[in-house]
Amino acid sequence: MTKWTNWVYGWTKEPKRQGQTFSNAGRNQLDQGQTELSYPMTRSAPFNPPDDYADLREREPFARVRLWDGTHPYLLTKYADIRAVLSNPRFSCEPNREGFPHVFEGRMVADKADRSFLRLDNPEHDRLRRMVTREFTVKKIEQLKPLIQETVDRLITVYSGLPQGADLVEHFSGPLPTEIITFLLGIPYQDHEFFHEATRIQFGSKSTPAQVRKSLDDLFAYLDALISRKEAEPQDDIVSRLVTEQLKPGHVDRLTLINIVRLLLSAGHQTTQNMTALGVLTMLQHPDQLALIKSKPELVPAAVEELLRFSSILHVGARRVALEDIDVNGSLVKAGEGVICSIPAANRDPELFPDPDKFDVQRDAAGHVAFGFGVHQCLGQVLARAELQIVYLTLFNRLPNLRLAVPFEKLRFRHDMFVYGVHELPLAW
Repeated sequence: MTKWTNWVYGWTKEPKRQGQTFSNAGRNQLDQGQTELSYPMTRSAPFNPPDDYADLREREPFARVRLWDGTHPYLLTKYADIRAVLSNPRFSCEPNREGFPHVFEGRMVADKADRSFLRLDNPEHDRLRRMVTREFTVKKIEQLKPLIQETVDRLITVYSGLPQGADLVEHFSGPLPTEIITFLLGIPYQDHEFFHEATRIQFGSKSTPAQVRKSLDDLFAYLDALISRKEAEPQDDIVSRLVTEQLKPGHVDRLTLINIVRLLLSAGHQTTQNMTALGVLTMLQHPDQLALIKSKPELVPAAVEELLRFSSILHVGARRVALEDIDVNGSLVKAGEGVICSIPAANRDPELFPDPDKFDVQRDAAGHVAFGFGVHQCLGQVLARAELQIVYLTLFNRLPNLRLAVPFEKLRFRHDMFVYGVHELPLAW
């Protein structure tokens, strides 16, 4: 992606490291003698947030934490505070602002290179987002459901023909959302291994800045070539419509369009992939709840909301920086201070969800913030819900004896990634 490199990275200045880099677990002594948690913390159990969240929510819902670069943003753990911040335009989501919290060194590079609407404040956020909003309306997704069902059925047929112990992630939960989003965007599905590797690098906690830059260069070059093909031969897909209706008239520049397509591609496969596999595992580990949805299929929509709440796969919080001094429910955040809004902590807040650590498919979990909150909440949530509902309605009916093929303790969870899940899920049926 040589033609874009200087443009993308020329204005990206990495902060100087301040002091010692701490591990992701345990408490650390700061120079002032103050005890503080380093962030991010590892989940205490595969299905639960870190134990510290409940403790902090009770005694210090605005707690200072220490990041890899020595900065000290606030970690918010109360549902009401998190919604207040995410709906307040005086908190910025732009990663190039001074004080914005970057939780991984490599991820900071990807964030600062991002010119999609996800990383912009209003009014520019709304202007760019409106370019694609109509592609993900309820009406559009309703029309897409037969294709989703057909894809689910085909992938289950293929999966059930594999040897017992086949990986659900590789053969089902990975291909499903990737096939759907590449179809919508007009991107060749056969390049999916390239997309998945780019996602692994750009969202991995251990990726180096150099690795992320190289991955971004390759992905930007790929999408640049894709846009050129759509300019020459537009088709019936989202990228072609964006090129024809937005790029050619000059409503959006080329690099911003590349970033928007990159966002839709990444968000369109990795979150649903991980939520699908983790949701299947959650159901298998809660057989009483699985029996309920098998006997009462009408519970599946509510079960999906509960899975989203219970799992909270965006386990690295939504991040903001205050543009001015702001009072949030009695706590003062000063201009230039960063905040991390913990989605898993909000979704386990007992003030909204009684007995929050219990997985209950009959619970009213509709108020969860698994898709974020405010103007930046997930654009593709209607599509994600449709995919998940169809999966859980179909998979357990087609394969009623679905079960783990390895001991639970052998599973590898994605503690090392921006989006949580399970690396592999070997099943028998």
